[in-house]
Amino acid sequence: MSVETDTGVKARVHPSPNHGERATGAPIDMLILHYTGMQSAEEALQRLCDPRAEVSAHYLVQEDGTILQCVPEARRAWHAGKSFWKGERDVNSRSIGIEIVNPGHEFGYCAFPEIQIDAVAGLAKDICQRHDILPWMVLAHSDISPERKEDPGELFPWKHLAEAGVGLYVEPHPIVAGLLMQEGDAGQPVEALQSMLALYGYDIDINGTFDAKTRYAVMAFQRHFRPEKLDGVADHSTIETLTSLLRKLPSFST
Repeated sequence: MSVETDTGVKARVHPSPNHGERATGAPIDMLILHYTGMQSAEEALQRLCDPRAEVSAHYLVQEDGTILQCVPEARRAWHAGKSFWKGERDVNSRSIGIEIVNPGHEFGYCAFPEIQIDAVAGLAKDICQRHDILPWMVLAHSDISPERKEDPGELFPWKHLAEAGVGLYVEPHPIVAGLLMQEGDAGQPVEALQSMLALYGYDIDINGTFDAKTRYAVMAFQRHFRPEKLDGVADHSTIETLTSLLRKLPSFST
């Protein structure tokens, strides 16, 4: 790996051997944000660079805002794992991955320092501008792998990124009393909900049955866009927030 980074923001190279060729012809059109989910930055960096771990990311952002580039952007880093977005299952070939140092839910999940988020926002904006990544293709690991992943989690400040010009954001609709749809329900309203989630990009079967896969997708959506309550129940707040989000897509029509 070159001693020069790909990004225009302040960063330094810390190479990982864990990468390969991108699929032929695959555009870089997604940015995936993760948390490290380990007890320390040192432990996370060691794992990202350990060939036995077979995992990596293009960038690591530490708590103090330090940015390390571990894999060249032209290469396929191994960060997404089994995943899906808008029909694409080889997300690694089409994405840039950023790991953000945070202990995660297993080791004492906590708020991200402002200096760290400022660094993430600057790096993400630079990446999106250079690769023409659309706002709705800036995603959480939990968006592309709802049944497996929770990161970067409900404490990640997506609004902060949006204010810096990165990603898509809507103010969540207030939570009010009343239950709409939950696991076990079936019918046309469930099918409509599934269609809306699929339109945004989630991996979901449009079958009219509120199954476990639907619950995971709803919870992933809540974690990203309505984090106040994570229960996998499609209440009024969740549905209205999803509707507001879809209205920001150029392909959406009421």
